[in-house]
Amino acid sequence: MINQEIKALLFSLQDIKYRDFQSKLIPTVGKDYFIGVRTPELRRLSKLLSKREDINSFLENPEHEYFDELQLHAFIVSDIKDYRACIDEVNRFLPYVNNWATCDQMSPKVFKKHKEELLEEIYRWLESDKTYTVRFAVKMLMEHFLDSDFDEKYLLTVSKIRSEEYYVKMMVAWYFATALAKQYESAYKIIEDRRLDVWTHNRAIQKAAESYRISDKQKAELKKLKIKSKHGGTI
Repeated sequence: MINQEIKALLFSLQDIKYRDFQSKLIPTVGKDYFIGVRTPELRRLSKLLSKREDINSFLENPEHEYFDELQLHAFIVSDIKDYRACIDEVNRFLPYVNNWATCDQMSPKVFKKHKEELLEEIYRWLESDKTYTVRFAVKMLMEHFLDSDFDEKYLLTVSKIRSEEYYVKMMVAWYFATALAKQYESAYKIIEDRRLDVWTHNRAIQKAAESYRISDKQKAELKKLKIKSKHGGTI
């Protein structure tokens, strides 16, 4: 079976030191969840496996035992060239994504050519009760709708997200930091009007202030908008 073959391949590429390092970056799952295969090796393997006629047997079972299998799955899905087939696989896979790294590293190339259809999916993902499905939706808005296809309504959509989940809030902050770099005036207005929750508002400003794509003048303007706690410090 291809699933067992893939496990054997992954363990043949295991790097224990890298596993230990990697597990510290993703604290939401335990160390035993990681095999320890470096990302370039996973990407290389995904290219080879995606050509297999039996790869669907792997994709049809997204509840994987190891993080490395999850990553491999994300990379294979990202390279599917047919939009409809890709969306179907993304929708099958998303409920099983359980960490920020897999969520953020899944980026289907075919989405660039199907923006209108993709938007329908994004709005549906935003309604999910799954942390990483919502995070993925915001990431897709960040990747595909902050340049030539930008519309202020997308900023407003993201600004309305309210979640207690750290990895959703961090993605919203990242989205607005990126929006400030690409669509400064529109994004600045959202920040100025304090449309985000306080924590996300301040984190977006912090991330923007660390960006080389934002001018010193803009950074100074943004820092003035940080919301201070009753005790004097920023929240």
